[in-house]
Amino acid sequence: MTQRKIKRLTASSAVMFGAELKYARERAGYRQEDIAKILHCDRTVISRIESGKRKPSVEEVEAIERLLDTGDLLMRLYLRIDWDAQVEHPDWFEEYVDLEAISIGVRMYEDSVMCGLLQCEQYARALFSTGIAAGKPEEIEELTRARLSRQSRFLAPGGPLLFVILGERVIRTVVGGPSVMRRQMEHLLRVAELPNVVIHVAPSERRRFIVKTAMVLLELPDGQNLVYSESLDRGHLSVDIASVAKHRRRYEQLLGDCLSEVDSLRLIAEALEGFRDDEQRARRGRLAEEQPQPRRRRQLHRGSPRIPRPRPRT
Repeated sequence: MTQRKIKRLTASSAVMFGAELKYARERAGYRQEDIAKILHCDRTVISRIESGKRKPSVEEVEAIERLLDTGDLLMRLYLRIDWDAQVEHPDWFEEYVDLEAISIGVRMYEDSVMCGLLQCEQYARALFSTGIAAGKPEEIEELTRARLSRQSRFLAPGGPLLFVILGERVIRTVVGGPSVMRRQMEHLLRVAELPNVVIHVAPSERRRFIVKTAMVLLELPDGQNLVYSESLDRGHLSVDIASVAKHRRRYEQLLGDCLSEVDSLRLIAEALEGFRDDEQRARRGRLAEEQPQPRRRRQLHRGSPRIPRPRPRT
């Protein structure tokens, strides 16, 4: 049997496991959201397991079996699958999103655009509207919903730690116009009030350490730490201890260049006022263009030259 055939059969086994899980879940009267709540993850994680695109952990399978009361059926099936040989490995970003959905702590750095976990709906939609989905409204809406769904567990009460460093350029670069940026700054100030969310801004004039790519440090429930970074056309996810330690040191160096949390929020508030002013000026400009021009007074009176009236002498 060729290697290609072996992989196809293995992938089918993963799909079969997902189908059995879905059958047991629906038979017990549970939704994907119910399973996700038990596992402390996003609903999309359960969806990917049921479609055979994500390998669950042993602990996750045990928790699901207890909830659905399936005995050891799912575990016996799980142990017979060679998950590492699947054909449909998730791509680099899907793999990262799966890990993000179960993480207990995320430390992010971004210096070009707002990080996905802090984007407001209007900002996310504006980004997708100018990207590969430009001109495809349905795809733009789907991508926007997917991005916002990743945020739900971090922005909910008692959510995981979300520690974010933003380069000043992120809050100065206009995406979608001043109205979108005004909403984005308001969103940042609102989520910064959550006890698990910390936002720092690295001002441009104080930068000693320049990191040109986005960077994310993930902490998983089992204590494992990972680092994720992006190059021009793909992402890189690593569990290598030396690599994680190197990026953690770099992250701490970046933090040393940042304003305090209070001063960072003050800078965001100042940017908010600037975008409000820009929004009002743009609105006044549109109104001026829409108003009809006043008619000029007729210079002739019934076809004859207009005779000026004598002015009273003072």
